Amino acid sequence: MRLTILGGGGFRVPLVHRALLADRGEGRVTRVVLHDVDAGRLAAIGRVLAEQAEGVADAPAVTTTTDLDEALRGADFVFSAIRVGGLAGRAADERVALAEGVLGQETVGAGGVAYGLRTVPVAVDIARRVARLAPDAWVINFTNPAGLVTEAMSRVLGDRVIGICDSPVGLGRRVARLLGADPAEVWVDYAGLNHLGWLRGLRVGGRDLLPGLLADEEALGSFEEGRLFGAEWLRSLGAIPNEYLHYYYANRETVRAYREAERTRGAYLRDQQAGFYAAAARPEVRALDAWRRTLAEREATYMAANRAAAGDAGGRAEEDLEPGGYEQVALALMRAVARNERATLILDVRNRSALPVLDADAVVEVPCLVDADGAHPVSVAPLPYHAVGLVAAVKAVEREVLAAAESGSRETAVKAFALHPLVDSVAVARRLLDAYRAEHPGLAYLS
Repeated sequence: MRLTILGGGGFRVPLVHRALLADRGEGRVTRVVLHDVDAGRLAAIGRVLAEQAEGVADAPAVTTTTDLDEALRGADFVFSAIRVGGLAGRAADERVALAEGVLGQETVGAGGVAYGLRTVPVAVDIARRVARLAPDAWVINFTNPAGLVTEAMSRVLGDRVIGICDSPVGLGRRVARLLGADPAEVWVDYAGLNHLGWLRGLRVGGRDLLPGLLADEEALGSFEEGRLFGAEWLRSLGAIPNEYLHYYYANRETVRAYREAERTRGAYLRDQQAGFYAAAARPEVRALDAWRRTLAEREATYMAANRAAAGDAGGRAEEDLEPGGYEQVALALMRAVARNERATLILDVRNRSALPVLDADAVVEVPCLVDADGAHPVSVAPLPYHAVGLVAAVKAVEREVLAAAESGSRETAVKAFALHPLVDSVAVARRLLDAYRAEHPGLAYLS
């Protein structure tokens, strides 16, 4: 089976490769094609993968190319993990927004809108090429903003594109372990949009264990989301929010923490990864060791500004430092589709009727039953009104981004910024768009 990874020079690609090396079942991936627009990054990651595969019998063959059409032809699965504008673009997104006193995170607020506006046209072009060159391939979208980009691609590929995210997986895993349950044996009641969802129950044998956790003050203070949001707020919600909801529930404090930080997250990653790629290009350096050190630093500093805003002065717990898990979700998804090994996974898919507040084509993040025919969203209990309001508002923003990307309309792009719950003024929205267009040549199409 052939897997093509778009953004194949990306820093997290070795995580996917590591999962593939551990997969010894029938119908496994035997060939990996890495595609990237940056030949230097491809070479660096190629070195990491070669070193990681040392001593592994029958490791998948890895090839690299900067030719997109060549990468897509003959693919059975396509992982889309691109970053339009690179980490320099992410750093600019954060800086421009903070200059206006609003949030510029890559998937949330003004930064997410800007990132979406320059990513959607590229993602749609990829979808059209997949439809032409690999019509039977399944596309698994890692590209952020994951829900928005998946919805854009689904307008071309239908249900053959599925978005994944590691945040719900990590949250469910932490809560399950805290409650003494096997994460593989629980049903996680989770619903919302990408980076905008709530864990509302965790069931083992039909029994919901979440109320017991919400009643336990000490337990609530012992894991990441508990320290981030505070026990009182979690009990008020009756749920555990995705960590990205901290940008909404503590927006003022988070913006202040970002402005006071030495560097934004995007600037930190830009500088850190530049160091890694430079080191990996030196023949005397073992690239895999350099990658592992960089990964450990990356995980230890994840959402550091949010923890500072919440008054959590401690570092991340050891069990939370294992990298995301999105590669395991991707592997489980591929197995379920390619081998008909049925699985239940939280994925970004077209809604159908899972969340009645949204239309059938809206991409949502909910539990899905996955088999050889793809991912089938499970209908979930209605969201409470406070969640409905946020979900509907953010989905409206996503739809304006899609409309602006299709039409090239500056007016529609301004509307996307202005309607976001974390942008507080139409005048600010106009200034944001003008500043982003000055920073990003990829937004020149908006006029």
